[in-house]
Amino acid sequence: MLTWLWQFVKPYKTRLTIAIVALLFTSALTLSLGQGIRLMVDEGFSAGSEQGLADALYITLFIIVLTAIGAYFRFFMVSWIGERVVADIRKKLYKHLLGLPPSFFEDNLAGEIQSRVTTDTTLLQTVIGSSFSFALRNSLTFIGGLTLMFISNIKLSLIVVAVVPVIVFPIIYFGKKVKRLSKQSQDEVASVGAWAGESLLNIKVVQAFTREDLVNQQFSNGAEAAFDVALRRIRYRAFLIALVMIMVMGAVMTMLYIGGTDVISGELSAGDLSAFVFYAIMVAGSLAAVTEVYGEVQRAAGAVERIRELLDTQTDIRSAPIQAEGKQKTADQLPLVKFNQVSFSYPSRPNQMAIKDLSLTVDEGQRIALVGPSGAGKSTLFDLLLRFRDVNTGRILIGGQDVTAMNLQDLRNLYALVPQQPVLFSANVLDNIRFGKPDATKEEVIAAAKAAYAHEFIEQLPEGYDSFLGEQGVKLSGGQKQRLAIARAILRDPKILLLDEATSALDAQSEHLVQQALDVLMKDRTTFIIAHRLATVAHVDAIAVFDHGKLVDMGTHNHLMQHSELYSRLAKLQFREHTAS
Repeated sequence: MLTWLWQFVKPYKTRLTIAIVALLFTSALTLSLGQGIRLMVDEGFSAGSEQGLADALYITLFIIVLTAIGAYFRFFMVSWIGERVVADIRKKLYKHLLGLPPSFFEDNLAGEIQSRVTTDTTLLQTVIGSSFSFALRNSLTFIGGLTLMFISNIKLSLIVVAVVPVIVFPIIYFGKKVKRLSKQSQDEVASVGAWAGESLLNIKVVQAFTREDLVNQQFSNGAEAAFDVALRRIRYRAFLIALVMIMVMGAVMTMLYIGGTDVISGELSAGDLSAFVFYAIMVAGSLAAVTEVYGEVQRAAGAVERIRELLDTQTDIRSAPIQAEGKQKTADQLPLVKFNQVSFSYPSRPNQMAIKDLSLTVDEGQRIALVGPSGAGKSTLFDLLLRFRDVNTGRILIGGQDVTAMNLQDLRNLYALVPQQPVLFSANVLDNIRFGKPDATKEEVIAAAKAAYAHEFIEQLPEGYDSFLGEQGVKLSGGQKQRLAIARAILRDPKILLLDEATSALDAQSEHLVQQALDVLMKDRTTFIIAHRLATVAHVDAIAVFDHGKLVDMGTHNHLMQHSELYSRLAKLQFREHTAS
């Protein structure tokens, strides 16, 4: 764990050096208090001298002031490093997550990932910012106190040292168990958090089906499972602390008895015994403290394992280097899209081809609709275009370039995606539309909203374009969300449009208005449209009919009605449903 953390601490070596110097300084001063106590007893109490007592007190107070100053620098520097390192880990982790393909997030719960970004890094912050410093300070105190004990009295020191192996071995043994249980406990807590987030996010469905008791029971079961694991971890730690206290204090009491007899017999001064007792208590206290912190460090080790698992996750989607400007222009001039014998199957279903031997050329500015039954491969085609997934065999070319040879950002900057379920962020209207072009002016945003026929309803919101939309745009209707998504695409001004049933959530009037806006947007722009309602794509240049991943027919609406059995059947079914309604 420390080796892994060093890469994040290394850039702040100067502050770390100051913290270590302050740590050594305060540890040395704390131990020197023992000599102040010896002076107070021998030069003050035993000698019956008020002046000796006062001098010893002044020396002790001076040491205490210096210790406090050193403690300030130690605490400030160590806490700063802890906060800074955890912030750097969070940034690196989040940046890494943003580079992973959507398939990773389909296989892992969002709440579980969020727990690692927040909860696990917070645990690290506690350990780096305080527990680690506390452990190091007590370790130095233990070593220094033990050294001074041997200098003061070897016989008494051996009594204390004899107990150390009895304490250390249980620490190591139980520490491993605490680390394993800590990781398991954090996994359980993450699962509970993920379930809570998912059920609360979909609270309308939960309440509509009156399943509050069901989800509450499932959450309670998860919380109890997390509690049981945490309880086992706490039991180990509590037993370890109790064992250390018994062994250490037993050794101290034995040492006091033997030392007391030596003072009575005159072999040892009362001041030397007082100083020795002080060192022994410091050693015992520091060992007990290290034992307690060791459990926290093991918890942090579990958190580090979970964070490293995420950071070690690699993507199969490799981005090519950013191209030189001259090469970019060649591709930009020819946004022709060509599928050359493309085949693809999902890793979970390797024997079931989602796309089979697809060869298709889409000219610049051509509008092509993708139709077919559910599961025919239409959405998969969008994923392949955006390189959310890579083809198994064949090639996809844009402007004559293989998409796998293009930089991912350069490739995806060619597109604007309008999904079937519009995605809005917890922000205001302006920022949601501006997501398509972050440097757009407000005037450009308003123009895009007007083109998407969204300006009118935006103006009626309480704060207009500054109105906060809530989580996933919960304050808007489905049609309003979709018009904002279309406004975002209009603002992006892409070379290639990807429309996934973009008008499905609109009422008849809004659909008519938005369709007009889309017609303007699609003019002279390469466009792919996934369509289930065939009436919405009768105006396109070509319709590609898919069935079980294969391109079975292609042509205009009228051509396909006469020559494609599948398209004709789908169209007649929809027409019959429309007439019946």
